[in-house]
Amino acid sequence: MAPTSSDAPAAPARAGYAERLTLPWWLWLAGVATAGLLATELWLGSTGVRAWLPFVVLLPLALVGLGWLGRIRIAVRDSELLVDDARLPVRFVADAIPLDVEGRREVLGVGADPLAFVVQRPWVPGAVQVVLDDPADPTPYWVVSSRHPVRLAEAILAARDPN
Repeated sequence: MAPTSSDAPAAPARAGYAERLTLPWWLWLAGVATAGLLATELWLGSTGVRAWLPFVVLLPLALVGLGWLGRIRIAVRDSELLVDDARLPVRFVADAIPLDVEGRREVLGVGADPLAFVVQRPWVPGAVQVVLDDPADPTPYWVVSSRHPVRLAEAILAARDPN
């Protein structure tokens, strides 16, 4: 019996990249402590509604705000770099350069291009500079924070050059 196309081994799935830029535990602790301190200041021994309302409002509000700060997702899949809701087809990528703390500071410093697309989180030490090659787009490069900048840069370049 000859093998059919359904018997042929499947092509290996291409490994992508996914990361979420969550907040470190100490920022959660600092945010909740600050909200608790502010609620205590508003309470200051009051009775009635002023005794519990600051805690009921400020503590959940702090948790929602901290969760919102850690919402950014980065992914490389389907020949695209996805950063939150922004999409960049990898065919327009000229190069992807992993940056350490000093490299990120230099790229985002005084000489930074004002047209660059930047998603930077100060609690994430690394970043990737994605240099673009799209004559129709005035954006010269993207700078994206990443905890694993080398892996992200490799995934972008691998998606661009599938061979």
